[in-house]
Amino acid sequence: MSRMRGCLWLTAGLLVALLAGFVGFLTLSRATAQRAGQPQAMAQVDVVVAAQAVPLRSVLKAESLQLKKMPVDTVPEGALKEIAQAEGQITTVELFPGEVILSQRLIDPNVVSASGRLALLVAEDQVLMAFPATDLMSTVGVLKPGDHVDILISMTFPAGQAAGQGSGEGGQSTFDLLQNVTVSALVGTETAQQGSQQTAPKALLFTIKPQDALILKYVKDAGGVVDIVLRASGVDKPFETEPVDLDYLINQYRIPTQTGR
Repeated sequence: MSRMRGCLWLTAGLLVALLAGFVGFLTLSRATAQRAGQPQAMAQVDVVVAAQAVPLRSVLKAESLQLKKMPVDTVPEGALKEIAQAEGQITTVELFPGEVILSQRLIDPNVVSASGRLALLVAEDQVLMAFPATDLMSTVGVLKPGDHVDILISMTFPAGQAAGQGSGEGGQSTFDLLQNVTVSALVGTETAQQGSQQTAPKALLFTIKPQDALILKYVKDAGGVVDIVLRASGVDKPFETEPVDLDYLINQYRIPTQTGR
Protein backbone atom coordinates (compact mmCIF):
# COMPACT_ATOMS: atom_id res chain seq x y z
CA MET A 1 0.00 0.00 0.00
CA SER A 2 2.71 2.45 0.97
CA ARG A 3 4.65 1.43 -2.12
CA MET A 4 1.67 2.24 -4.37
CA ARG A 5 1.21 5.60 -2.60
CA GLY A 6 4.86 6.48 -3.25
CA CYS A 7 4.45 5.73 -6.95
CA LEU A 8 1.41 8.01 -7.10
CA TRP A 9 3.34 10.87 -5.48
CA LEU A 10 6.21 10.35 -7.90
CA THR A 11 3.87 10.36 -10.88
CA ALA A 12 2.14 13.51 -9.65
CA GLY A 13 5.51 15.26 -9.17
CA LEU A 14 6.59 14.37 -12.67
CA LEU A 15 3.32 15.72 -14.10
CA VAL A 16 3.71 19.00 -12.18
CA ALA A 17 7.31 19.35 -13.38
CA LEU A 18 6.32 18.69 -16.98
CA LEU A 19 3.47 21.20 -16.72
CA ALA A 20 5.77 23.86 -15.27
CA GLY A 21 8.32 23.25 -18.01
CA PHE A 22 5.65 23.52 -20.69
CA VAL A 23 4.35 26.82 -19.27
CA GLY A 24 7.89 28.18 -19.06
CA PHE A 25 8.54 27.18 -22.65
CA LEU A 26 5.37 28.94 -23.85
CA THR A 27 6.28 32.10 -21.91
CA LEU A 28 9.82 32.17 -23.29
CA SER A 29 8.57 31.56 -26.85
CA ARG A 30 6.09 34.45 -26.63
CA ALA A 31 8.72 36.82 -25.26
CA THR A 32 11.15 35.86 -28.01
CA ALA A 33 8.49 36.38 -30.68
CA GLN A 34 7.61 39.82 -29.30
CA ARG A 35 11.24 40.90 -29.28
CA ALA A 36 11.69 39.64 -32.83
CA GLY A 37 8.67 41.64 -34.00
CA GLN A 38 9.89 44.93 -32.49
CA PRO A 39 12.60 46.91 -34.35
CA GLN A 40 15.75 47.36 -32.32
CA ALA A 41 16.82 50.95 -31.62
CA MET A 42 19.89 51.79 -33.71
CA ALA A 43 22.63 54.15 -32.60
CA GLN A 44 22.28 57.61 -34.13
CA VAL A 45 24.71 60.46 -34.79
CA ASP A 46 24.37 64.16 -35.73
CA VAL A 47 25.23 65.09 -39.32
CA VAL A 48 25.18 68.46 -41.08
CA VAL A 49 22.47 68.94 -43.72
CA ALA A 50 21.36 71.85 -45.89
CA ALA A 51 18.57 73.86 -44.26
CA GLN A 52 17.67 75.40 -47.62
CA ALA A 53 18.59 75.22 -51.29
CA VAL A 54 22.19 76.32 -51.88
CA PRO A 55 23.38 77.20 -55.41
CA LEU A 56 26.60 75.96 -56.98
CA ARG A 57 29.75 77.93 -56.03
CA SER A 58 28.16 79.42 -52.93
CA VAL A 59 29.90 80.07 -49.64
CA LEU A 60 28.09 78.14 -46.90
CA LYS A 61 26.82 80.15 -43.94
CA ALA A 62 25.53 78.95 -40.59
CA GLU A 63 21.93 79.94 -41.36
CA SER A 64 21.96 77.65 -44.42
CA LEU A 65 22.92 74.61 -42.34
CA GLN A 66 21.42 72.49 -39.57
CA LEU A 67 22.08 69.28 -37.66
CA LYS A 68 20.04 66.13 -38.21
CA LYS A 69 20.19 62.77 -36.44
CA MET A 70 20.75 59.73 -38.64
CA PRO A 71 21.37 56.04 -37.93
CA VAL A 72 25.08 55.35 -37.90
CA ASP A 73 24.77 52.67 -40.59
CA THR A 74 23.13 55.11 -43.04
CA VAL A 75 25.58 58.01 -42.71
CA PRO A 76 27.43 58.43 -46.05
CA GLU A 77 31.21 58.62 -46.18
CA GLY A 78 32.54 62.16 -45.78
CA ALA A 79 29.49 63.48 -43.92
CA LEU A 80 30.33 66.43 -41.67
CA LYS A 81 29.33 66.23 -38.01
CA GLU A 82 29.64 69.91 -36.98
CA ILE A 83 28.27 73.09 -38.61
CA ALA A 84 31.60 74.84 -38.02
CA GLN A 85 33.26 72.31 -40.36
CA ALA A 86 31.05 73.41 -43.28
CA GLU A 87 30.72 77.13 -42.56
CA GLY A 88 32.79 79.23 -44.96
CA GLN A 89 33.34 76.38 -47.44
CA ILE A 90 32.49 76.71 -51.15
CA THR A 91 30.03 74.25 -52.70
CA THR A 92 31.06 72.37 -55.84
CA VAL A 93 27.51 71.10 -56.43
CA GLU A 94 24.00 72.43 -55.96
CA LEU A 95 22.56 71.48 -52.57
CA PHE A 96 18.91 70.75 -51.79
CA PRO A 97 17.07 71.09 -48.44
CA GLY A 98 17.84 68.14 -46.18
CA GLU A 99 20.83 66.97 -48.24
CA VAL A 100 23.79 65.70 -46.21
CA ILE A 101 26.87 67.92 -46.50
CA LEU A 102 29.86 65.88 -47.70
CA SER A 103 33.44 67.08 -47.33
CA GLN A 104 34.36 65.89 -50.83
CA ARG A 105 31.79 68.30 -52.29
CA LEU A 106 33.28 71.38 -50.63
CA ILE A 107 36.35 73.52 -51.20
CA ASP A 108 38.11 75.57 -48.53
CA PRO A 109 38.68 79.07 -49.99
CA ASN A 110 41.69 79.57 -47.71
CA VAL A 111 43.58 76.42 -48.69
CA VAL A 112 46.55 76.91 -50.99
CA SER A 113 46.98 74.19 -53.58
CA ALA A 114 50.25 72.66 -54.73
CA SER A 115 50.38 75.24 -57.52
CA GLY A 116 50.38 78.02 -54.95
CA ARG A 117 46.86 79.20 -55.78
CA LEU A 118 43.89 79.43 -53.48
CA ALA A 119 41.25 76.76 -54.03
CA LEU A 120 38.63 79.04 -55.58
CA LEU A 121 35.90 78.36 -58.12
CA VAL A 122 35.45 80.88 -60.93
CA ALA A 123 32.43 80.81 -63.25
CA GLU A 124 32.94 80.89 -67.02
CA ASP A 125 31.69 84.49 -67.29
CA GLN A 126 33.75 85.79 -64.35
CA VAL A 127 37.33 86.57 -63.44
CA LEU A 128 39.21 86.49 -60.15
CA MET A 129 40.62 89.90 -59.19
CA ALA A 130 42.87 90.91 -56.32
CA PHE A 131 42.13 94.36 -54.93
CA PRO A 132 44.33 96.19 -52.40
CA ALA A 133 42.90 95.93 -48.87
CA THR A 134 43.61 99.56 -47.98
CA ASP A 135 40.10 100.53 -46.86
CA LEU A 136 39.26 100.82 -43.17
CA MET A 137 36.84 97.88 -43.14
CA SER A 138 39.59 95.56 -44.35
CA THR A 139 42.33 96.90 -42.09
CA VAL A 140 40.26 96.41 -38.92
CA GLY A 141 39.77 92.73 -39.77
CA VAL A 142 35.97 92.73 -40.13
CA LEU A 143 35.68 91.11 -43.56
CA LYS A 144 35.83 87.37 -44.15
CA PRO A 145 35.34 85.02 -47.13
CA GLY A 146 31.72 84.83 -48.25
CA ASP A 147 30.78 88.36 -47.17
CA HIS A 148 28.73 90.47 -49.59
CA VAL A 149 29.94 94.04 -49.83
CA ASP A 150 29.39 97.29 -51.73
CA ILE A 151 32.40 99.22 -53.03
CA LEU A 152 32.20 103.01 -52.58
CA ILE A 153 34.50 105.37 -54.48
CA SER A 154 35.42 109.05 -54.10
CA MET A 155 37.06 110.67 -57.14
CA THR A 156 37.94 114.18 -58.26
CA PHE A 157 36.60 114.94 -61.73
CA PRO A 158 37.81 117.62 -64.15
CA ALA A 159 35.88 120.87 -64.53
CA GLY A 160 32.42 120.42 -65.99
CA GLN A 161 32.51 116.59 -65.72
CA ALA A 162 31.63 116.01 -62.09
CA ALA A 163 28.02 115.16 -61.38
CA GLY A 164 26.10 118.30 -60.44
CA GLN A 165 28.94 120.68 -61.31
CA GLY A 166 26.93 122.79 -63.70
CA SER A 167 28.96 125.88 -62.96
CA GLY A 168 31.94 124.44 -64.83
CA GLU A 169 33.99 123.82 -61.69
CA GLY A 170 35.50 120.41 -61.10
CA GLY A 171 35.12 118.65 -57.81
CA GLN A 172 34.93 115.45 -55.83
CA SER A 173 32.05 113.00 -56.15
CA THR A 174 31.34 109.91 -54.04
CA PHE A 175 29.22 107.09 -55.39
CA ASP A 176 28.35 103.41 -55.02
CA LEU A 177 30.59 101.89 -57.69
CA LEU A 178 29.73 98.17 -57.41
CA GLN A 179 27.05 96.46 -55.33
CA ASN A 180 26.69 92.99 -53.87
CA VAL A 181 30.25 91.87 -54.56
CA THR A 182 31.28 88.61 -52.90
CA VAL A 183 34.57 88.46 -51.02
CA SER A 184 36.02 85.16 -52.24
CA ALA A 185 39.10 85.17 -50.02
CA LEU A 186 41.56 87.25 -48.04
CA VAL A 187 45.19 87.18 -49.14
CA GLY A 188 48.19 87.77 -46.92
CA THR A 189 46.34 87.38 -43.62
CA GLU A 190 48.65 86.19 -40.85
CA THR A 191 47.94 85.13 -37.28
CA ALA A 192 49.78 86.97 -34.56
CA GLN A 193 52.15 84.92 -32.42
CA GLN A 194 50.37 85.83 -29.22
CA GLY A 195 46.65 85.09 -29.17
CA SER A 196 44.41 84.35 -32.14
CA GLN A 197 44.00 87.88 -33.47
CA GLN A 198 44.74 88.17 -37.18
CA THR A 199 46.50 90.98 -39.00
CA ALA A 200 44.90 92.92 -41.84
CA PRO A 201 44.99 91.20 -45.26
CA LYS A 202 47.12 92.57 -48.07
CA ALA A 203 44.42 92.06 -50.69
CA LEU A 204 40.81 91.02 -51.17
CA LEU A 205 39.91 88.51 -53.87
CA PHE A 206 36.71 89.30 -55.77
CA THR A 207 35.02 86.98 -58.28
CA ILE A 208 33.41 89.47 -60.66
CA LYS A 209 32.50 90.06 -64.28
CA PRO A 210 35.30 91.23 -66.60
CA GLN A 211 33.70 94.66 -67.13
CA ASP A 212 33.46 95.22 -63.38
CA ALA A 213 37.14 94.28 -63.11
CA LEU A 214 37.98 97.00 -65.62
CA ILE A 215 35.94 99.52 -63.66
CA LEU A 216 37.77 98.67 -60.45
CA LYS A 217 41.14 98.92 -62.17
CA TYR A 218 40.29 102.32 -63.64
CA VAL A 219 39.25 103.92 -60.36
CA LYS A 220 42.30 102.41 -58.63
CA ASP A 221 44.70 103.72 -61.27
CA ALA A 222 42.95 107.10 -61.29
CA GLY A 223 43.60 107.51 -57.57
CA GLY A 224 40.06 106.93 -56.36
CA VAL A 225 39.58 106.57 -52.61
CA VAL A 226 37.93 103.24 -51.83
CA ASP A 227 35.73 102.28 -48.90
CA ILE A 228 33.91 98.97 -48.48
CA VAL A 229 30.63 98.53 -46.63
CA LEU A 230 29.36 95.15 -45.43
CA ARG A 231 25.84 94.03 -46.30
CA ALA A 232 23.53 92.26 -43.88
CA SER A 233 23.51 88.49 -44.24
CA GLY A 234 21.22 87.31 -47.05
CA VAL A 235 20.58 90.79 -48.51
CA ASP A 236 21.25 90.67 -52.25
CA LYS A 237 18.88 93.34 -53.58
CA PRO A 238 20.33 96.49 -55.18
CA PHE A 239 20.25 99.69 -53.13
CA GLU A 240 19.05 102.93 -54.69
CA THR A 241 21.70 105.59 -54.08
CA GLU A 242 22.63 108.98 -55.51
CA PRO A 243 26.17 110.28 -56.10
CA VAL A 244 27.19 112.77 -53.43
CA ASP A 245 29.13 115.92 -54.24
CA LEU A 246 29.38 119.46 -52.89
CA ASP A 247 26.14 120.62 -54.54
CA TYR A 248 24.30 117.58 -53.16
CA LEU A 249 25.37 118.37 -49.60
CA ILE A 250 24.48 122.06 -49.99
CA ASN A 251 21.00 121.22 -51.29
CA GLN A 252 20.37 118.30 -48.91
CA TYR A 253 21.28 120.19 -45.73
CA ARG A 254 20.37 123.71 -46.98
CA ILE A 255 23.82 125.01 -46.27
CA PRO A 256 23.99 128.79 -46.86
CA THR A 257 26.50 129.92 -49.50
CA GLN A 258 27.73 133.31 -50.69
CA THR A 259 25.89 132.95 -54.01
CA GLY A 260 22.67 132.12 -52.19
CA ARG A 261 22.59 135.24 -49.99
